[in-house]
Amino acid sequence: VAAVQAQVEPHFLFNTLASIDHLIETDPPRASRMQKSLIALLRATLPNLRDDGAQGPLRTLGQEADVIVPYLDIMKVRMEDRLQAQVDIPEGLRSAQFPPLMLQGLVENAIKHGLEPKAEGGQLVVKAQVVDGALSLSVRDTGVGLIQAGHAAPSPTTGSGTGLANIRERLQLLFGDRATLVLSSVPEGGTLATLTLPYQVQPSAPSTSPSRL
Repeated sequence: VAAVQAQVEPHFLFNTLASIDHLIETDPPRASRMQKSLIALLRATLPNLRDDGAQGPLRTLGQEADVIVPYLDIMKVRMEDRLQAQVDIPEGLRSAQFPPLMLQGLVENAIKHGLEPKAEGGQLVVKAQVVDGALSLSVRDTGVGLIQAGHAAPSPTTGSGTGLANIRERLQLLFGDRATLVLSSVPEGGTLATLTLPYQVQPSAPSTSPSRL
């Protein structure tokens, strides 16, 4: 997890700072919005870099959402009208235990391989719910779809990308056969990633930040 975080965050941070620098001259209001979102993202991320794994291999879904919301806002500033995003995580599920960086990986995968390659962009919806006693988290996009994004088939699949392979490996280590990641095509176009894992509550989880865009 630390290796993944070390690879992803500097790249994203430098790109965001470069975008802010450009927008300061060309569009100050957008630069201000992006800067505020970056501050919110760093506030949600930095405390977790200091705990050195003290919380164990799991965090909470609320903590992960607190990273995703400002991340998506930054991407909306970058992509403008090409990205519409919605995060629907009920307050009661924010305390659910959840592996770190997994939600971020699914969202980044949907944008990079689904929405960015599509000229007109599209919509991304993150939704969490409890289904048959398990936590179900879905990331749905209206992007180019599985075949165009480089996946082998439009039917439900576990996915073939490196990032998805890492998620599947971590799920296996943490939960064994009790967790799954399934990718499927959306009939009207796009991709649906569904992550299912045991639903367990972490009582000490903070729950103060908004979880909806």
